Parts: sequence; structure tokens; C-alpha cells
Amino acid sequence: MRTATSLLDALVRHVDASGFAAHGLHVLVGDDTAEHHWTPDVRREVHSVAKGIAVLATGIAADDGLVDVDAPVSVSLPDVRYGPGTDAVTLRHLLTMTSGVDMPWSPTELHDWPDLALEFLGRPSRGRVFQYANASTYTAMRVLETHVGDVGTFVSRRLFDPLGIHDVSWARCANGHVAGGEGLAMRTGELARIGRLVRDRGEHDGRRVVGTRWCDAMHTDWVERDGAGPGYERYAMAGWDGPGRLWRLHGAYGQMLLFDGDTVVTVTADDHLGADAFAGAVADELERQGPTGP
Repeated sequence: MRTATSLLDALVRHVDASGFAAHGLHVLVGDDTAEHHWTPDVRREVHSVAKGIAVLATGIAADDGLVDVDAPVSVSLPDVRYGPGTDAVTLRHLLTMTSGVDMPWSPTELHDWPDLALEFLGRPSRGRVFQYANASTYTAMRVLETHVGDVGTFVSRRLFDPLGIHDVSWARCANGHVAGGEGLAMRTGELARIGRLVRDRGEHDGRRVVGTRWCDAMHTDWVERDGAGPGYERYAMAGWDGPGRLWRLHGAYGQMLLFDGDTVVTVTADDHLGADAFAGAVADELERQGPTGP
């Protein structure tokens, strides 16, 4: 029967044998936890896991009635010169990567343009097709900002503070807006609190932090991707389906939250190439150990 300790021990053995460059590992099974660190547990960039934070922030604002995720972004940003069809893109489309706007990633994209959101929205949309882009989440947070004020402050007050996560800053572009799809540094244990909140469908210590529908939206209403490799065939609001029974929030270099029922595996790492194999090992071990109990 699966326990936090049995799963942790197996995954630690896998990391040590495979050479996966993990920093920290946290396992939650029910209310049972276990944790292991290979390096000091300092705050490190979580990369695209930040997209999940963007979804939760948007959900909190929507629950408050501050924003409509299905309204065209042109309602919130009326003075933008939109590309053909892009004025019909919604906040939901931006968060599910279905804006149809092509914007290849660049490590300097926050500084490549005078205003990244204006550049993104000024490009044409190909309709409701999947097009993964950090600029999409960045633009979503620009839309959210028009309804909640500074997004970093809003996230700290409404999401991080209730979870006991303090003094986290979000990287910003030259114009002072949060990066959106990246730019958050968190400890393994702090990231695990986000994982527990999502697993518990928006509740923390009996308090509602975000509506259930937003946690569910991370792994439902999948967008199918023809020709994609295993683990990248379906995407929802920030969540990837797979491998196996898992779904996950996945940041570059191996920062991941991996979910299976009442089990959450949180890993921080510096190993882009080894991340998919580690996720596969988690899925295999969960299958091997079986359910958590009656």
C-alpha cells in the first residue's frame, strides 16, 4: 500500500541511480508527508509552474466578480491595435494557449519589444488552435492587472499569504508588469503547498482560497494536440496530461507538481532533459505501489 515514505524512498533511489539533477523532493499522500533534499532548500525559479499560479490568481479574481474569463480581451484593453481576429481572444484562450497567436519563445522576450503584450496582441490569430507561448500568460496577466491592480501584490495577498508563503517576488518586464509564465522563485516545500491547495480543490486548512472550478480546470477540458509526444498530447489551464494516470504542472529544468488522486509529488531540479523520464518514473512507481488504502 502506498505511503508518503514508501513513495519518497523509491523516488530517491531512482534519482540517485539515474543521475537526475534534483534539488528537493516532497511527497504528499493523504495527510502524510515525506521530504528529501540533495541541496539546500533555497528559493529557485519554478519556470512554467508559474502558469498555474497565473490561473489561480485569475480564478480568485473571477470568483470575486472582478473579471470575466470569457470576455474578449479587447474589453479590458480597448486601446490596443489588434491583429486580425485577435480582438476576439479571451482570457480563457490565453490561459489554455488557444489564442492562435504565434509568438515563439525567446530568453529575452520580456525585453525584445517595447511592450510584449502589444506585440502579441498585434499579431494575427489562427483561431482556436493550440500555440504554447510564455507571452500568452504574460498577456493574460496584463489583462488581469486592469481588474485587480498590481498582479504581484494581488497574488501575495490573496494566494501566498493564506498559505503561509511570504516575501515572494515575481520577475517583471522593463515596464514593471509581472512575467506571468515564469519568474517565480520558491522552495520545494512552498511549491508543495500550492500542490496541496490544488489537490484539495482550492481549500487550505478549512478556508476557501480559490474556487474548485479553477483547480479542476487545470486538468479537465483538455486541448488535444495531434502529433505531440507522450505527456504533451493534452493541455488544459496550465496542466499537462500524463504520463500514465498523472497530470502535472511542469516547469523547464524539472520543477514539477505531479498529481494522482490524493497523491502529489513535488520536485525541484536543474535538469531539463531528465524531467520527462523522472515524471515517467513517478507514474510507474505509483502504479507499482498501488492505491493508498480503502
